[in-house]
Formats: sequence, C-alpha cells, structure tokens
Amino acid sequence: QVQLVESGGGLVQAGSSLRLSCAASGRTFSNYVVGWFRQAPPKEREFVAHIIWSTGSTSYANYMKGRVTISRDDAKNTVYLEINNLKPEDTAVYYCAVRRAFTPNNIQSYNSWGQGTQVTVSS
Repeated sequence: QVQLVESGGGLVQAGSSLRLSCAASGRTFSNYVVGWFRQAPPKEREFVAHIIWSTGSTSYANYMKGRVTISRDDAKNTVYLEINNLKPEDTAVYYCAVRRAFTPNNIQSYNSWGQGTQVTVSS
C-alpha cells in the first residue's frame, strides 16, 4: 500500500502562492491516479485536482481552474499542487490521495490518504 505524506502548508496572506507536496513511500505512483482534495469544516471534502501518473493527464475542479497547477516529479515520486492568488476561502486542510488507474473517477475510489496539510489564508 502506498503511504502518502503531504507538506508545504502554512499561514499566508491573500494573494500569495503555495506549493504543496505529496510524497509517496512503499510503492511508486506508476499505476495510480493522484488526487488533491481539501476540507474546511463543516464542509465535505472536495476535489481540487488529479493527475494520471502514467500519462501526465490532469483534471481540475472548475472553481480552481486558472489558479492551480498539479504536477509530478518522477525521480522524487512526488506530486505537487501549486495554488496561486490564494483567497481566504481557500483555507482548509489539503489532502492527497491515490486510486488505481481505471477506477471510477470519484472520491470513493481513493483508498490511501495522507494526513493532510493545513493551509490558512489571511485577508
């Protein structure tokens, strides 16, 4: 099973940028889709972006398009999420997760999750 560790969160001012990292251990990402999600209580966890490791194909939530980029580093077995022009409403715990390639594209298919990294955006 893949173990995931997120990092890169913090307290930033509105308008700033952050790059979050998701590092894998135990296995490589090669047969997986790696997704980023976020949760700000009491809201439900919501999709932000994903990348299909084998092809590099990406997908973004509509509400984040234009401000977020997901990318990968094969050598480091790490996926990044860069968020630009951060807004206070982006405040949340950001999680990365994996699902097997060719599984349904929904949150229920993700079966390994990291512990999350807190992003707090001040106005």
